[in-house]
Amino acid sequence: MKKNMKIAFFSTKPYDQLFFEKANKEFSLDLKFFKEPLTKNTAHLAKESFAVCAFVNDDLCKSTLEELKKLNIQTIALRCTGFNNLDLKAAFEMGFKVVNVPHYSPHAVAEHAVALMLALNRKIPKAYIRSKEGNFSLDSLLGFDMNEKTVGVIGTGSIGKVLVKILQGFECKILCYDPKPDTKLNVDYTGLEDIFKKADIISLHCPLNPNTYHLINENSIKLMKDHVMIINTGRGGLIDTKAVIDGLKEEKIGYLGLDVYEEEANLFFEDKSDRVLLDDLLARLLMMPNVIVTSHMGFFTDNAMQTIAQTTLSNLHDLKTKNRSNNMVIYCEC
Repeated sequence: MKKNMKIAFFSTKPYDQLFFEKANKEFSLDLKFFKEPLTKNTAHLAKESFAVCAFVNDDLCKSTLEELKKLNIQTIALRCTGFNNLDLKAAFEMGFKVVNVPHYSPHAVAEHAVALMLALNRKIPKAYIRSKEGNFSLDSLLGFDMNEKTVGVIGTGSIGKVLVKILQGFECKILCYDPKPDTKLNVDYTGLEDIFKKADIISLHCPLNPNTYHLINENSIKLMKDHVMIINTGRGGLIDTKAVIDGLKEEKIGYLGLDVYEEEANLFFEDKSDRVLLDDLLARLLMMPNVIVTSHMGFFTDNAMQTIAQTTLSNLHDLKTKNRSNNMVIYCEC
């Protein structure tokens, strides 16, 4: 493998460079790291590259793809699982080869979902702050047993499956929804409406597409139990933020845990602590005591980062040397 096989990485942080450079000792590719996100205005940075490597908030719309095509780039490597930020139809029509990382660490995201559940339930952030201030009162810290609570898991792909197994350890009652039920998973599958009506906790693990956009909305919230807990470690667009805020204000929703946010693109992964937060909806959520927002960090473990780097570079190596990869993303107009 020649060193001049240049790969342009966008939206990179120091930790990305650390893991990819370590994994690259096996492949000897020419990695170029850019902190800028990939958009139609930054695509020119990939000049003379064999491929671009993009992350969850890079804008791979048709206009960006057209700019990449002008540079004779034909490969897009996604260092993530989801591809809702990519116009896959346009990419297919322009002849791009697209690869992703279908499985990096389902345990990481599933465990983070459970961490949000427990932190919300047992009021961990509030208890921590109180103890640091010398206040050891238990007032307003009352939680509930997870045992025998009904948890609705929407999406039973690799992450959803791991979450089910963890929740079974808590002896929760589990209801699942997936267009393609896994018959090997020892759970009850049911419809979305049934989950909305019966679940004490709802956890989202489905991809974002036209069928799941704003899956949690005004109408679905009306069906839910009072004081329901909603957890989203999938994609921000699964939730209608305004509807959820109304549900919180009306106390229909009792707890909300978000690791993703539908307008996160210009916020998450960046330090904005010295600036006024201009996103009014997110600012309102952050003020609510029964809401926890984390910055799309569910995937962020040592194991996951190693797998992401290794799989991404392996995908690129296979495309260059064999003109194929086991992790090709295929467009299907169906």
